[in-house]
Amino acid sequence: MTFRARGVILTSVLLTCLAGGVAGAQDKPADTTEVLREKVRADKKLVVATALNLTEGEAKAFWPVYNAYQSDMIAYYNRVSKFLDTFVQAYGSMTDETATKLLGEYLALEADHVAILKAYAPKFRGVLPPVKVARLYQVENKMRALVNYELAREIPLAK
Repeated sequence: MTFRARGVILTSVLLTCLAGGVAGAQDKPADTTEVLREKVRADKKLVVATALNLTEGEAKAFWPVYNAYQSDMIAYYNRVSKFLDTFVQAYGSMTDETATKLLGEYLALEADHVAILKAYAPKFRGVLPPVKVARLYQVENKMRALVNYELAREIPLAK
């Protein structure tokens, strides 16, 4: 593997586990990967629950919406993982055409992430007070920032 491809792949696995998807984790035995995924999902859910301090009524209304949100994020992070795989494969022989294509894919991914956030804001506002919705988005942003930091640290600049 070239440059820090191992780090990119490990970060991709972390990203995939965070979202709960399946792409990018092919190198690990299925049972180990599933256990890791479940642990990360449970830990993330605990962080969200702790940060929001939900009442019983809020929790009953919130978790189905949050689970639907997580499902959409799984699909999103699976696409991010595939994008990273494409970058890793193209890194050593990056052409202008490939760079243009990758930039377009990256911008589409960012736009899709914002679209998911916008789509769920009214749904979350329907089940939680505005302050808790804002706090939820802060927690989600902080977790994404941690993943993005790892990606930025591991992925070298295009040659």
